[in-house]
Order: sequence, then C-alpha cells, then structure tokens
Amino acid sequence: MTSATPGVFGAGATAAAGAGAAKEKSKTLGDRDTFLKLLVAQLKYQDPSKPADSTQFLAQTAQFTQVEKLEGIADMLKGQQLITASSLVGKTVEYMDPFGAKATGVISAAKLNGDSEPILRIGNTEVQLSKVMEVQEPAQPATDTTAQTPKP
Repeated sequence: MTSATPGVFGAGATAAAGAGAAKEKSKTLGDRDTFLKLLVAQLKYQDPSKPADSTQFLAQTAQFTQVEKLEGIADMLKGQQLITASSLVGKTVEYMDPFGAKATGVISAAKLNGDSEPILRIGNTEVQLSKVMEVQEPAQPATDTTAQTPKP
C-alpha cells in the first residue's frame, strides 16, 4: 500500500474489518490476524518521506477495538438471555402462539438458537421468549396446618 491511499487502510479495509468482526466468533480471530497483518504491511511499505496520518491510524485502531468490545457485550447479553430463559423452566406461562392466540403451558426446556433470542419448549411447541406474556409460579402443595399434640 502506498501513501497515496487515503487513511491507513482506506475506507474499504475499515469496512471489511468492521463487517468481519461482526461475524461469528470463530472468524473474529482470523479478522484480528488479518487486521494486524495489514497494519504491519502498511507500516513496513509506507513511504518514509510521507508517513501515514497518525490521526487516521489511531481512529481506525479505535474503531476496530470498539467493534471487539461490542462483540464481547453481545456475547454477555446472549449468556444473560439464556440464564433468564432457563430460570423459567418448570414455570407455567401464558404466551402468544404462532396464530396470535393466547395459550398456556409449562416450560420444559430453554435454548439459544444461533444469533436469535432464546427459544422455550412448551409441550411440543417452541416459543420465542418475547412471545411470553405472563409467568406464573408453580402451585405450592397444601400444607397441613392442624397442630399435632405430643403423645403422653
């Protein structure tokens, strides 16, 4: 890359790094490696009499770091959603079925389905967490409140 290229990597490389970083986790490491290789190559082959603009260089590095941090937050939110969904297992819920009618059932399982929201299994139906309208505690067994007197 020569110094005639605007910015450190140009707008295309920045967009590619941002789009790649938003993909699945397994590709994130490859995108980091690609970013670092491009950075080293750009610094290695730049014209010493016309170095890259340090302001643009720092801005692009900051953007890349910001995308990485947002990925981390997204992963934490997915984990939190699964914890929330799993806490509903065994509870009776009222939910909106695929036809728009209200239905009631007991949640038997919760799972994450890729990048979408958690899926709850209610009977033989899979329901998105956002379709749940009401959560009810399971009924408590009745306790015997009669006092027992000790035998003499």
